[in-house]
Amino acid sequence: MVDWIDRPLAEIATALKDCSLSAIELGEQSIDCHNRWNALFKAYKNWQPEKIKDQASIADAAFKKGIHLGGLQGIPISIKDLYGVRGYSVFAGSPKQLPAEYEIEGPIISTIRDQLCVISGKTHTVEFAFGGLGTNPHWGTPRNPWDAKNYRVPGGSSAGAGVSLIEGSSLIALGTDTGGSVRIPASMTGNVGIKNTLNRWSTKGIVPLSTTFDTPGILAKSVADLVFAFESIDTQCSQTSSISARDINTITIATTKDFFWDQCQSDIGNVVENAIAELSDARAKITNIDFQEAYEAVRVMAKGTIAASEGYQHLSKKLPDWIDTLDPNVSSRMATGRDTSSSDYQKALKQLKKLWVLASDRLSAVDVLAVPTVPITPPKVDVVADTAAYSVKNMAALSNTMAANALNLCAVTIPVGLDKAGMPVGLQLIARANSEENLLAVALAFENILGTPRDRIGKPALGGAASRK
Repeated sequence: MVDWIDRPLAEIATALKDCSLSAIELGEQSIDCHNRWNALFKAYKNWQPEKIKDQASIADAAFKKGIHLGGLQGIPISIKDLYGVRGYSVFAGSPKQLPAEYEIEGPIISTIRDQLCVISGKTHTVEFAFGGLGTNPHWGTPRNPWDAKNYRVPGGSSAGAGVSLIEGSSLIALGTDTGGSVRIPASMTGNVGIKNTLNRWSTKGIVPLSTTFDTPGILAKSVADLVFAFESIDTQCSQTSSISARDINTITIATTKDFFWDQCQSDIGNVVENAIAELSDARAKITNIDFQEAYEAVRVMAKGTIAASEGYQHLSKKLPDWIDTLDPNVSSRMATGRDTSSSDYQKALKQLKKLWVLASDRLSAVDVLAVPTVPITPPKVDVVADTAAYSVKNMAALSNTMAANALNLCAVTIPVGLDKAGMPVGLQLIARANSEENLLAVALAFENILGTPRDRIGKPALGGAASRK
């Protein structure tokens, strides 16, 4: 049997369409990978293999009749346990199932359902998506597959998303990004991820944390796969021509030596700088800019005045019985929202919206700003069991990604090397709001120069069909 799990999505979709591959066969490989790795990885909160087979059978029946409903037909997709998905409970990382109203599917799930995708299951999340490391004391923390010896965090809050891709049980993972919750797990697990512009995609049918910052997003195994998934889901993109790689010599990359480098480990910084140098050698134009807006924007966001206020308001109004059982690391941050006045909230929001304009202007003459995605090595789980250590590592992990959320920008992370611990390093590409098509075209060009994640950083120590005996 051919292992399809690590093939490009476009190739898989073509094989499904011409019936040289069946969705059942692909689904069985997904189940096989999960059975092999689940005890170690613990990526999923809700895994129902019979549903995988049922959905795959429906997709196959349509293929056999010559019915093609979209690029995602027959493709296994994991869903973060914040999304409402018919037939799957929602816990949002909490110890108790949320009311049935949270299981109602929103536009994103409806879009992939309409294409007859195969939902592989619901992946673990940090409780109510409020954390960047991926830890969860209620259900356990998914394991980062890149370290066979040490139990390291996978990044959060979409904690199981990147792990599900490495496991081989999904080919696309849906997450959400409020302060980095797609890009951090993508970076820490050697995957690619996109944080969309606020309101580009609807958050209806997704348990909210922050109405100001929440954005649905995708994790994938390569930029090409990410583009394939993005074009299949994004309604605006589907009305335009397809996204293709830009010519590298037409791309202007901004670099900066402020903010994003302040907490960056030297080994991670070297990897990112070397990748940018390769792009420069390939004739991309490099220009250095100041990006002082990031300091103030992240300072305002990190205080929790906005996100914590919105998150706590949702809990107090809709889920008051879930407050007392919050993970202490989440509860302490939510408490900021409880104690914030309405005037302080409005003041913080006003500050940020002024910065949105300045940041957009700052990036108007370039295609992307290139910086490290996560400035630290994914910490070991036992290290962040201590509350004080957790707080320090969590804010460090979030620091570079929060800037894009706080400044209402879009961003992509792509893996470009390994740090001294052998863990993946992400290059974050940040662009102006509503420029996702150009951002992805630039990222495709960079992947053509730097290589796919597998080419660039190799295989993880654990996971995947290719690792089977």
